[in-house]
Amino acid sequence: MDTEEIFDRLKPLYPHEYFSTERDPFYILISTVLSQRTRDEVTEVASRRLFEHYSTPVQMVGADVKSIESLIRDVGFYRVKAGRIKEISQILIDEYYSQVPACMDELLKLPGVGRKTANCVLSYAFLEKAIAVDTHVHRISNRLGLVDTVTPEQTEIELQKQVPVSYWREVNELFVQFGKTVCKPLSPDCEVCVIEDLCAKKEKKK
Repeated sequence: MDTEEIFDRLKPLYPHEYFSTERDPFYILISTVLSQRTRDEVTEVASRRLFEHYSTPVQMVGADVKSIESLIRDVGFYRVKAGRIKEISQILIDEYYSQVPACMDELLKLPGVGRKTANCVLSYAFLEKAIAVDTHVHRISNRLGLVDTVTPEQTEIELQKQVPVSYWREVNELFVQFGKTVCKPLSPDCEVCVIEDLCAKKEKKK
């Protein structure tokens, strides 16, 4: 399959949105933690509301956890995430001089940070070549036939083999937007899909 053709067709359809407008590593880190099991639009509102009040690790550590909970109450598992935000912030202060590390291994040491979150930070904040695999990327990659995998971790590995490095940073942003507007989980809109002819799946509406 011509992976370059897939991304070349999708790029003109979606303007840079959300993370692409943000470069603050701390904002992207915390936003991605908040995004776990939460709709993108809810995450964006909650993240911006939180950072209007507390925008640095020092401010997060000094904030009352109840205040953080109130600001992020719309996201899933907000109480757990409020605690994680304070934990992460304290670790950044104690071990990284209040800076977010630009290294996968170091990012994975932070509470609540998995490979998707770490790759989002590396890709969007530090402009590193990385593929962040969320539910949209995992679903669409399998639906298109780019990969045949069970877990997001497997999808990341296989996409690294299939997608040219120069396109890695665009995988998440394009597939997330595509997954929300056209290639939806239950009812993909195949009739308007610009890459329908490249899709390897015969039964697209599963």
